[in-house]
Amino acid sequence: MEIEFARESDYTYIIERDKHISETLVRVKIREGEIFILRESNKEIGWMRFGYFWDNTPFMNMIWIDEEYRGQGIGKKVVLFWEDLMRQRGFKVVMTSTQSNEDAQHFYRKLEYKDTGCLLQENDPLEVILTKKL
Repeated sequence: MEIEFARESDYTYIIERDKHISETLVRVKIREGEIFILRESNKEIGWMRFGYFWDNTPFMNMIWIDEEYRGQGIGKKVVLFWEDLMRQRGFKVVMTSTQSNEDAQHFYRKLEYKDTGCLLQENDPLEVILTKKL
């Protein structure tokens, strides 16, 4: 499995799966190097998108692994890859979040992310904010 920065040629694959961000912003994030594409035998199998909370703290927004590739440790590999890159760039802390009704919170806790706070928006489950010291 390969992890690399997404390219313009990955745009269609990403927008067909990422319904949480505008298509225009996907192009911006590809140009800015804020989306990783995951490949197996030259085929896209997933992606990870990040940004910056308060414009200064790396924030992992979304991981997507195609159904048939889930449960194989790919999510963990891309998170550790991203953390290493953020460490190389001089960051000391990274963040992510997940809704309280999603199993992803357990995934992040296994990777040593700690509950830091929460956000409660009208008509949505509690959003749990997690951080990890690098």
